[in-house]
Amino acid sequence: MRTFLLKRLPSALLVLLLASFAVFLILRLIPGDPATSLAGPDATPETVEAIRSQLGLDQPLFSQYVSWLGRLLSGDIGPSYAIGGQVADLIGDGFGATAQLTLGALLLVVLIALPLAVLGATTRSRPVAAVVQAVTTGVLAIPPFVTGVVLVLVFAVSLGLLPAGGHESLLTEPDLAVQYLAMPAVCLALPSAAVVARYLKDGIERALAEDYVRTATALGVSRRRTVWRHALPNALPSAITVLGLQVGHLIAGAVLVERIFAWPGLGQLIEQGVIRRDYPVVQDLLLLVVAVYVAVQLLTDLAYTWLDPRIRWE
Repeated sequence: MRTFLLKRLPSALLVLLLASFAVFLILRLIPGDPATSLAGPDATPETVEAIRSQLGLDQPLFSQYVSWLGRLLSGDIGPSYAIGGQVADLIGDGFGATAQLTLGALLLVVLIALPLAVLGATTRSRPVAAVVQAVTTGVLAIPPFVTGVVLVLVFAVSLGLLPAGGHESLLTEPDLAVQYLAMPAVCLALPSAAVVARYLKDGIERALAEDYVRTATALGVSRRRTVWRHALPNALPSAITVLGLQVGHLIAGAVLVERIFAWPGLGQLIEQGVIRRDYPVVQDLLLLVVAVYVAVQLLTDLAYTWLDPRIRWE
């Protein structure tokens, strides 16, 4: 494992470096800047230039980029330009809520995808197989914001079973927190669950067609044992890879889902940062998302090598 990490670490650091440059450059290409936003619509050009100089925005872009990286490496992220407060505090306040939503959605992805994949791959009933196929296709075709609105109308407005929006910590009020988490997590998890279910279903079907599975069936091993002890473990590595890729979609989708359900996570923070051209907040937040995604991919590769002995041997 140590050798694997040492081999992958340089490429991971390179991805982070390239991502930091891309984030920095793209923000500068967006019309407007923090100085204009802070000065207000009636400010004179001299006032705007004075604010730009105070924030260091009059320096060459490469100098600004190097200065930003230097602060990141030293751990001194610095203050927000427009929102107010330290960037580290702002991100820390929203990170817990977004992590709670993302992990809850990831758990639902596994709980939904696994039975759907096993049912779709092993059923001998064509109507059941058609229903599984229709469910996964329909979930992928419906945008998350439509799913979110429907969930709110049904479970919050019509039935009154769940709160329409808000957030509560799992550590303080777990029962209430689950109620707040239910609809956002389901809305976020459904598209990724459909993708993982399809890949896992195909993997199980391929494994069931292998000679060793047919031999086990001929020797009298039950269908259930064959699927869960032989076919499913051999289908898991590819599904784990797809699940790791879906983490990126979950993090990106959390921005929209948090908006629908008034979830006080990083999605609202990044929205405020983009609208107000708060460069430090948006830069640091987007780079944090990339770092989390890269870390998840490393863990996914580790899980893949653990599940597939052939990879370990290589």
